[in-house]
Amino acid sequence: MNSQRQSPIYRSRLLQPGADRSPDTHPLTWRLRDDGQVVGLKEYESKEGYQAVSQVLNGRDPGAVIATMKEANVRGRGGAGFSAGVKWSLTLQGGDMPRGYIVCNADEMEPGTFKDRLLMEQQPHLLIEGMILAAFANNARYGYIFLRGEYVESARVLSAALAEAREAGWLGPDIAGSGFDFDIALHTGAGRYICGEETALLNSLEGHRANPRAKPPFPGQSGAWGKPTVVNNVETLCNVPAVMLRGADWYQELSGDRSEDGGTKLYGASGLVNRPGLWELPIGTTGREILELASGLRDDRQLKAWLPGGASTGFLLPEHLDLPLDFDTVGKEGSRLGTGLITVVTEDQSMVSLMRNLEEFFARESCGWCTPCREGLPWTVKLLLALERGEGEVGDIELLDKLAADCGPGLTFCAHAPGAAMPLETALRHFRHEFEQGVHYPKGKAHADPIPVGEV
Repeated sequence: MNSQRQSPIYRSRLLQPGADRSPDTHPLTWRLRDDGQVVGLKEYESKEGYQAVSQVLNGRDPGAVIATMKEANVRGRGGAGFSAGVKWSLTLQGGDMPRGYIVCNADEMEPGTFKDRLLMEQQPHLLIEGMILAAFANNARYGYIFLRGEYVESARVLSAALAEAREAGWLGPDIAGSGFDFDIALHTGAGRYICGEETALLNSLEGHRANPRAKPPFPGQSGAWGKPTVVNNVETLCNVPAVMLRGADWYQELSGDRSEDGGTKLYGASGLVNRPGLWELPIGTTGREILELASGLRDDRQLKAWLPGGASTGFLLPEHLDLPLDFDTVGKEGSRLGTGLITVVTEDQSMVSLMRNLEEFFARESCGWCTPCREGLPWTVKLLLALERGEGEVGDIELLDKLAADCGPGLTFCAHAPGAAMPLETALRHFRHEFEQGVHYPKGKAHADPIPVGEV
């Protein structure tokens, strides 16, 4: 058995032990084995596996599939929350159009996020089935799984599952006797965070430098090798088989009265919690409920702030714990749902040190394509390092404000710099006093003692 499977933190990434999971309530995780082993082809087929493919490819037209996805309102689980059905409806299709590609974005490099890894390593056929259905809806002839290079175990499991599916006739020519041909290749990336941006991913897939592309044209019109291309996240695609089997109304009802968004979500928690992990819950579940599933904070620490969905989301406060975690509600509070995996910050952690750590990551991962990102993020790191050491100068905090604003939405080539700016902007808004304590004032002016770095 792989050593990853034996670690307590990896085992905790399932639902709570003994949870009552069923296909009607937990479409993403009901098939998971209690021992954490891979759900192979035979077991997957015995649990409704590939039933959606057989039904859809032999009984529906692509337009009906897209209409169902739009009605269900399956919003992208990679972070942006854009409707998958709407995205599919914008893809160039028709008898006179070239057949394009389905690309699965499995480049899961968002700090604090590990949800797609669980799906790929324990039930890879769910992803494969979702890609087949997406390909049928979008007139695609071939698919790629663009996988984070460090996910070695995911690559092993997916490679084996693709071979199983091909041998069983679920991939290749004439799938399920429908006359539809489709196959998938696994492509491992070279470890660049920027490949999470769909057009940078496509450039990398083609063998070019991973820079974002200008839009328009969007990938649905001209994507991989100039052909119509749909790029969806792993979790997004894994929702498709259940939606096709059970319908849009069922999917919408999964969230109950918690949210206007439908379905479930893989939520999670990491940081100084007692039980880091993942849980499939109705979308609109609150942060407080997730922290309760994580058994609270370690050593009775007090919560200072939390990121709702990875390092590129804005900080929320303890008073926000009872908000439903859906795309629109979190957006109204000045943050983003992102990937839905909470990272906690406790009272004994320095916000300055934490932000310096995050901005170092974003500065290192910048592709360098546009000036605000290429020059602004390293300068942000220099200012934060000075404040962390208590060597900041008067005006440094105001300069951080300006750098965050200059990296905001609409001012850079892609969303990398705005993602780096959002946690900084919210940290400065909520915890400005901590940054002010790192300013070394001229002699004779009062200033506070630097706060301790704490555990980050």
